[in-house]
Amino acid sequence: MGIYTCFLSMFHFTEFLAIAVTNPKSLSVRSFVLDNGLEYKVAAIACWIEFFVELYLFPGLKTMWYFSVLGFVMCFSGEFLRKLAMWTASSNFNHEVQSVHADGHVLVTHGVYQYMRHPSYVGWFIWSIGSQVLLINPICIVGYAIVSWSFFRERIFYEEITLLNFFGAEYHDYQQKTGTGLPFIRGYILDEDHST
Repeated sequence: MGIYTCFLSMFHFTEFLAIAVTNPKSLSVRSFVLDNGLEYKVAAIACWIEFFVELYLFPGLKTMWYFSVLGFVMCFSGEFLRKLAMWTASSNFNHEVQSVHADGHVLVTHGVYQYMRHPSYVGWFIWSIGSQVLLINPICIVGYAIVSWSFFRERIFYEEITLLNFFGAEYHDYQQKTGTGLPFIRGYILDEDHST
């Protein structure tokens, strides 16, 4: 639980720090990403409850250190990938999906973005599931995987509509060459007949 708490604290602190360094114009208290809605709060409380209930009822379950090591690696890797994506996108990264194409906003397709269209989401996805592997919370491992996947499927679909509006054919071509990075999530793909 102590290592999990450190990862959780570092995740939110480094979200703020990364925006402060790469996109200070959009820096605010919301850059800590602490208020991600009711679902985020429920997920956090559920994982704490599961951890302590299982620790009390099945203390041997929480001593499987190799799962905790795997969770540690997943959290570290997910955090690293997310911050690498934020650093690469720099001022083009924002925590909120943008509905207006800001001056200077360019399509980033280099660095980690040449391998996946949404590396920051992939990093957060790995981090969130890894946090539950770290805690050896079998119920929340499954729950976090399902809920995170559903959240990112909807978010990517919506975000890609805006990216196609901003960048048109350039983004469409990028979609054809590069996957989202998340399993079974294609995003918003235009039919060939409707692409511009």
